[in-house]
Amino acid sequence: MRPIQAFVLGVLLCGAAASFVIKPSRALAQPNVRSALSVQPTDHDLETLLAAFADAWNRHDVDLLMSMMADDGVFEASGGNHVNGERHEGQHAVRAAYAAVFAQYPDAHWGNARHLVKGDRGVSEWTFTGTQKDGKRVEVTGCDLFTFRSGKIAVKNSFRKNRPPIM
Repeated sequence: MRPIQAFVLGVLLCGAAASFVIKPSRALAQPNVRSALSVQPTDHDLETLLAAFADAWNRHDVDLLMSMMADDGVFEASGGNHVNGERHEGQHAVRAAYAAVFAQYPDAHWGNARHLVKGDRGVSEWTFTGTQKDGKRVEVTGCDLFTFRSGKIAVKNSFRKNRPPIM
């Protein structure tokens, strides 16, 4: 890399003159430099995010779930009175909806999770099991369709089979 290129790159990345040469391959490995270059997360990065998201659901960790959602994120539940299910928008509404799932199913678990991402869209398939407060057990397969923005979940649109509780 020529000195003038290194200087320009240093100014762009650091906002000040750089007195050393930055190799592009090393620059991308540093998180603060990577974000400065506005590099989009890879499909693999987002699949890793979905795996962590599924794990947070199984741990019933609402704080961790919300850290992976965009501030203006949307959760479209599989049930509700609307054609698309119940829609929850923004951190407060989504947090309340996620907490309500855990209140309704204290032992909620999503097993057999599989994730696929292509660009800004993703899908997770799973088997949900849980026991309602009245003792009735639910076991259904389902999936979530995701839209990503800036490395976070912007939309979680949930679908599941409609099966009566198991006695």
